[in-house]
Amino acid sequence: MKAFALFGDALLHPALWHLNRRSTAGGVAAGLFCGLIPGPLQMVAAGIAAVVFRFNLPVALATTLYSNPFTIVPLYLLAYHYGALVLGATAGHEAPLPPDWSLAHPLASARAYGRWIVDLGAPLGFGLLLLATTLAAAGYVLVRVLWSIHLRRAWRARKRRRLQRDAVGSA
Repeated sequence: MKAFALFGDALLHPALWHLNRRSTAGGVAAGLFCGLIPGPLQMVAAGIAAVVFRFNLPVALATTLYSNPFTIVPLYLLAYHYGALVLGATAGHEAPLPPDWSLAHPLASARAYGRWIVDLGAPLGFGLLLLATTLAAAGYVLVRVLWSIHLRRAWRARKRRRLQRDAVGSA
């Protein structure tokens, strides 16, 4: 495919395809950050970030799926409140409720959602950046910590097996 030709040999880098502590944690962070980008650009941005920073590409792409038609409104409301809190815009300002979605009129509903997002303004924009950064940092740290816990348990189990094998062999 010609679209992949733009990346040349960059898509062949082993870090994009191997699961290790760094590339997996980075892929999760990239996916969590890019998952809040509006529209269909989430996976494109996560893919570019994975290639540029040499993170696990499938993990980065899959992680963007936390933001979907069922979660996007609560995530954007959370981002709005996060941004309003940090900007100090919470005094007397309540976030406008999202419009109702009409299956009979999807284009009109999409336009209404677009107007709703624009009406949320600076608290939403700043909140999205803050929330994306917070989720990415938390995801990165969580994967690194869980991976370390897993490795320590595996090392202990291997040591136990080796001690048991040595005890049986010397008896």
